[in-house]
Amino acid sequence: MRIDRSRSSRNIEDRRTSGRRVGKGSIGIGTIVLALVAMYFGVDPSTILQIAEQPVTSQQVDAPTGTPSDPQGQFVAKVLGETEDVWRTVFTQQTNGQYQPPTLVLFRDATPTACGTGQAAMGPFYCPADQKVYLDLGFFDELANQLNAPGDFARAYVIAHEIGHHVQNQVGSMRRAEALRLQGANANQVSVRVELQADCYAGIWAHHADRERQILEAGDIEDALRAASAVGDDTLQKRSRGVAVPDSFTHGSSAERMQWFNRGFNSGALQSCDTFNAS
Repeated sequence: MRIDRSRSSRNIEDRRTSGRRVGKGSIGIGTIVLALVAMYFGVDPSTILQIAEQPVTSQQVDAPTGTPSDPQGQFVAKVLGETEDVWRTVFTQQTNGQYQPPTLVLFRDATPTACGTGQAAMGPFYCPADQKVYLDLGFFDELANQLNAPGDFARAYVIAHEIGHHVQNQVGSMRRAEALRLQGANANQVSVRVELQADCYAGIWAHHADRERQILEAGDIEDALRAASAVGDDTLQKRSRGVAVPDSFTHGSSAERMQWFNRGFNSGALQSCDTFNAS
């Protein structure tokens, strides 16, 4: 992956080494979202709900903002800058709105969010209540060593997927999903459509970033597809339980995740990512 010409974002809040104070957690819709995300990584969602009810002991104080100085933080800043530049252009060309970039929060182990207490065990996640992406960089080691999805572009795909959720929040997909749930639609099936659309949006990002700044090298797309496959519900469930249970899927199968990333990458168009009307 070539990001030497990429702009580094300053929309990063680095909580990895900042001070702490005690706060109070609570359960809200955002916490439920985090519990669903936890299922994606094989974490018992009830654990997340219990944690949210407990006092928050990892709330950060005066966390520095801007581009981090360490290599991993700088990589994240470059990828985040790429997503900001791409989505500003895409919003201008394909929607009537203006893209408002999120803040990406780097943390270790646990951190407070507007959606409840975020846990590193849940993997990267987006909180719509505060419009922030949360990332413990230890997940990249897990991605490479445990999920067999190494490579810079595999890590970039993970970030782009979470930014895809922020795009959904801005274009109305989150509201659409919530409306479907209130109308009685199966919550797991709605969640799958939300997640597959975020994969498709990650593909859109890769399409435009490469067209504008030629960021892709040989094997990069394969790295992204390997990562998408590694975090498919069927793959994760077979690893943790020995069997896949499709009715319990919340993110989509490995094949579906790869398919929707490819669809976004090949088209570069938001209209190609309407997972809600797809069969």
